[in-house]
Amino acid sequence: MQTTPPPEECDVVVVGAGILGLAVARELLRRRPDVRLTVIEREYGVARHQTAHNSGVVHGGIYYTPGSLKARLCVRGASALFRFCEEHAIRYERCGKLIVAVDPSEMPALEELERRGRANGVPGLRRLDATGLREVEPHARGVAALHAPATAIVDFRAVADALAGELEAAEAAVVTGCAVDRFEEETRGVVVRHAHGETRARFAVACAGAWSDRLAVASGASPDPRIVPFRGSYLRLRPERRALVRGLIYPVPDPQLPFLGIHLSRHIDGEVRVGPSALLVGARDAYDVRRFRARDLAETLAWPGTARVVRRWWRTGLTEILHAASKRAFVAAAARYVPELRVEDVLPGPAGIRAQALSRDGALLDDFAFSETRRTLHVRNAPSPGATSALAIAEHVADRAAHAFGWER
Repeated sequence: MQTTPPPEECDVVVVGAGILGLAVARELLRRRPDVRLTVIEREYGVARHQTAHNSGVVHGGIYYTPGSLKARLCVRGASALFRFCEEHAIRYERCGKLIVAVDPSEMPALEELERRGRANGVPGLRRLDATGLREVEPHARGVAALHAPATAIVDFRAVADALAGELEAAEAAVVTGCAVDRFEEETRGVVVRHAHGETRARFAVACAGAWSDRLAVASGASPDPRIVPFRGSYLRLRPERRALVRGLIYPVPDPQLPFLGIHLSRHIDGEVRVGPSALLVGARDAYDVRRFRARDLAETLAWPGTARVVRRWWRTGLTEILHAASKRAFVAAAARYVPELRVEDVLPGPAGIRAQALSRDGALLDDFAFSETRRTLHVRNAPSPGATSALAIAEHVADRAAHAFGWER
């Protein structure tokens, strides 16, 4: 990685050095090794936002509508990720996931998840009764559960570091500490305006995460959808209480929302977390809940979809505010399916930001989304399972780029 200015000219610029931007750059170089490629990142290092502030779960593909990009790319991406980890000696663990229905009213939603999981090809998926779920997770309680034994955990930042290492070995420039302002398309190329001036390229791909809409709009793309930041906070189990959880224990989520609810998850370092919440916040980097940025907040409030989503989901919003304000309420949400969990079992934990795309009509986009012009391609929505799917999304982006830019595979 380098903090010197980007080159004045190259063939392709990829904006964003999270796991997705790095995976896209790698895939483009795999297909066109002769291309002069530069990755430009605003932060002074790779994987500083969603990649390093997530659950660390390699999702299996249970939740997503069959046929959607999330469904197809999650399953394919997980398989590719496991191969990548083995090639680079990155540790992962197939600890398994249990989705628990705590009362009969949740059974229809659990059955729908089972239908989706089977349609999406989730390996080893099985339905368990109350006795069976306790055999998998002895401290969990419910009337039934889905068990996905192939669901795994990994350190996604380690994956991003390995991707960056591959790029550097291929002599691609990974430039950090250089914010990109916009793209300006010309007849034969695109001008990338950034903090150090400009770089002229033939093509550009933007994987800008929480700032993806802002870069797209500044470059002349549609303002729809808008990114709104949701802060997910976690608590940590005290070391002596980690035995409450063997792997991953999730509730049955609301199928109308793209969030999975407060769950208990083991991490690759042995830590067990409770969370996350999903609180709409006033900054796209509000890892501290008190942080707000005037521009971020103004853009969220001015977007027509914000008022619509608040009107529809205000009860859910109040619950998230309660979870943010009360550790007791936060723990109680997880204790529904792990009854032994107590407030005194937890310590403060980290937080992350989900860059969630919100359409003008108030719909929370529940699939990956892209937009493109002759010379640029923007990834507009890639939250969870974006990290799981990164290598497969990179193939999808490279396919679209080859078509849009007139490249052959």
